[in-house]
Amino acid sequence: MVKIGSLKAGLKWSRLPRVSPDSRLPSMIAVSALLAAAAIGWCQTARPAFDVASVRPSAHTVGPDYNNQISWTAEGLTARNATLRRLIADAWKLQLDQVIGPPWLDRNEYDIETRYAAGATREQGDLMLQSLLADRFGLKQHAETRAMRVYELTVGRNGPKIKPVAEGEAHPGAGFHFHGDMRQFADLLAVQFSIPAAASPSEPVRAGGPANPVLDRTGLHGVYDFSVDIHPELGTDALTAWQRVLDEQLGLKIESRKEDVEVRVIDSATEVPSAN
Repeated sequence: MVKIGSLKAGLKWSRLPRVSPDSRLPSMIAVSALLAAAAIGWCQTARPAFDVASVRPSAHTVGPDYNNQISWTAEGLTARNATLRRLIADAWKLQLDQVIGPPWLDRNEYDIETRYAAGATREQGDLMLQSLLADRFGLKQHAETRAMRVYELTVGRNGPKIKPVAEGEAHPGAGFHFHGDMRQFADLLAVQFSIPAAASPSEPVRAGGPANPVLDRTGLHGVYDFSVDIHPELGTDALTAWQRVLDEQLGLKIESRKEDVEVRVIDSATEVPSAN
């Protein structure tokens, strides 16, 4: 049997060098910096994603008069015959003319069905759409600023003649009906302004001319629902007709100017999305 006392006698105790708090400080700072850098890197790469997402080429293309049917609901995003240019514009809250890329961005059409968790915000939905486009189309893009001719949508001198509505509320009426926020209204006007003057009452005119961005500078928030009385007029382009409607019926106005505008330049993307 070994006695405890003999063990103690055979052990040689040595005192560890004392480390002062000041000497540990540089190491602690270095570790903290590494952890902070890792956290920042994770935040920059991690994006919210849809819980469920289906992306397919449309079975039948319908063309620019009927495509780009996109709707956001409390459950997610649904798109029918949407072009990649339109999807990119929605994801970054831009208009079509602010997305610079190859011609096929307007030609190919896709059907998308997504779902996200309850309580997700529209801003989170935009990030989810950005992630979806990167994952399924291999989208690579970058932001630039370019001088462009734009239209500014602002409030008229006597104030707006429209008021926001409650969620789910609608007031359909005769004439041209709109439901959405002012950014969506600006998007609509950009397309409307590209409609040329009618040359003949028997020949319909269509959008398709140069589309300058319309920037929402109204400062009006919320969802609006209204109808306006506007009709095609021989020899009058859509811009002129809408200027009168905006002033007389909505209390808004349009001004043309040239300024630096954000654009998204498409570096690369695939025409066929990856499989679901």
